[in-house]
Amino acid sequence: MIVATAGHIDHGKTLLVKALTGVDADRLPEEKQRGLTIDLGFAYTPAADGSVLGFVDVPGHERFIRNMIAGVTGIDRALLVVAADDGPMPQTEEHLAVLDLLGVSGGAVALTKIDRVPAERVAEVAAAIRELIAGTVLDGADIFPVCAPTGEGIPELAAALGQADMRRSREAAGNFRLAVDRSFTVPGAGIVVTGAVFSGAVKTGDRLVLSPAGVAVRVRGIHAQNRQSDSGMVGQRCALNISGPGLERDAIARGQWILAPEVDAPTARIDARIRVLPGEPKPLRHWTPVHLHLGAVDAPARVAVLEDRAIAPGASGLVQLVLAQEIGALRGDRFILRDQSARRTIGGGGVIDPFAPARGRARPERIDLIRKMEMEPAEASLAALLQEMPMGVDLDWFQRSWNLRPNDAELLWRTTVSKRAAETYGFSDAHWQALTTKTKAALGDHHAKNRAAQGIAEETLRRMVAPRLPKAVFAALITELSASGALSVDGGSVRLAQHHAELSPADAALWKTLGPAFDAAGLRPPSLADLAGAARTDRRTVERFLARAARLGLVVGIADKSYLRPEALEQLGVLAEAIAKEDGVLTVTALRDRSGIGRNSTIEVAEYFDRIGFTHRRGNERQVRKPAVEIEWRRKS
Repeated sequence: MIVATAGHIDHGKTLLVKALTGVDADRLPEEKQRGLTIDLGFAYTPAADGSVLGFVDVPGHERFIRNMIAGVTGIDRALLVVAADDGPMPQTEEHLAVLDLLGVSGGAVALTKIDRVPAERVAEVAAAIRELIAGTVLDGADIFPVCAPTGEGIPELAAALGQADMRRSREAAGNFRLAVDRSFTVPGAGIVVTGAVFSGAVKTGDRLVLSPAGVAVRVRGIHAQNRQSDSGMVGQRCALNISGPGLERDAIARGQWILAPEVDAPTARIDARIRVLPGEPKPLRHWTPVHLHLGAVDAPARVAVLEDRAIAPGASGLVQLVLAQEIGALRGDRFILRDQSARRTIGGGGVIDPFAPARGRARPERIDLIRKMEMEPAEASLAALLQEMPMGVDLDWFQRSWNLRPNDAELLWRTTVSKRAAETYGFSDAHWQALTTKTKAALGDHHAKNRAAQGIAEETLRRMVAPRLPKAVFAALITELSASGALSVDGGSVRLAQHHAELSPADAALWKTLGPAFDAAGLRPPSLADLAGAARTDRRTVERFLARAARLGLVVGIADKSYLRPEALEQLGVLAEAIAKEDGVLTVTALRDRSGIGRNSTIEVAEYFDRIGFTHRRGNERQVRKPAVEIEWRRKS
């Protein structure tokens, strides 16, 4: 378990931690000289059951509140410290507000310096503390009067912190994430980073990522709760000895993450719900500049209010946080907002969608999606999204947002998702069926208006049916419908299975002339000039008609401006098969001699056979790969 101190400057936090652990958490020379905590300090002590309690000593001065916030993110419990002589002070209230906004799950209160005041004053301050913590995460917390120099009350406080119910362990769910708050170099070991583990577990040898820099690292060693270990997990502070190609100490800073590659997804737009502190003098307005504290990072941002133009003091609302830099964030991460000058805490909240869009963020359908994403647990959220989103749910987005491990995600898909398409999208049965119905209806409408067209390009059909549907998902839908026999797909053209294109009156009249010309040519492709002469028209008209006729299957284009009837092609295929069976191989010369169509036409036919997979060429010889009767000559072009 990790416990963080909180409280006003000079209320005895560091001395209290030393009394509990025997460790002076002030580690910087300047802290020793000035007698105040500037940065985070750390101390550890064994618990009765053999586990280790970790303490984070945070600065109390208002100038170092950013360091305080970095210290209390990712902790299990808080130890609010109030001096008996001063009582609750401004930083007491601000630190308590930070704990409350972060949702720290309880803790205790230490009433220090009781040796300096009479018993009546101790009782008076205790009453003030109870009033202060009412309605916060520390509501009802035990108050322990203590005197760190003499040790009075310290055993009772230590015993309470060591109780099992106080130290509820957290399950190591999710992918590993550690918020970096310190980094340094150890002679003989190399680079070490420290921080609170937000989720998951790590072991020696794991390959992780320094994010948002995207640098691959390997874990060479681990200290968990100040003890050498082969592993670390959520609920602990860990020091990781890491290495990586080109990794330099200067490239690591507070606010970065060490995490599993699966959740290395830096973001600069976050949809969230925030609560504005009741003591704020005015509402939080749209596009207000703020400082965002999440994990150990402090990043400038703007608050885009999504439902109204402002959020009143004491109220909550949905916002999009637009950051000036990319950071690491996942759903459920808690954060603090301070004003632009970083002088006061104005609110805080939790991440809902860490990968928010830049466009349409305040549209009603988007707001509804955010509300569904806000639901707990993940099963309920996903089920609601599946019912709400006709274009399906991006399962990769959902898995990364919720920090689901692959096995956990796969189990969720099996129990919640009715239909998966292209592996990465999930649909409800109703929405998938609606897409199926709409696709067939669109094809039917297209056929009715374009009776001469054999079909429609798949991408054109997607734009007609569902332009926002990913191409891979629509391709999966078409494949499914084709497999069921509802559709027919040929060369990228899609049609209803029962649809057969019809010639327009003008084309039908032209075919009455050209059809006999093809029959008269036999197995030889007729020239465009001969066809134009037979039809008493120009070559361009004939060429355009043959392209349309090929789409209907009346002719097959075997080469540029060279066409044959499917029946003629099939005869040539049967002939080629017979030659290969008799001679052992097929040659252009043998096919020319047996067909009588001339060398140039024979070469065109032979190369067409190669293209459709009927034959395979090796030098000047060809092998027939399949029987001619298995080739759909009418559909090849």
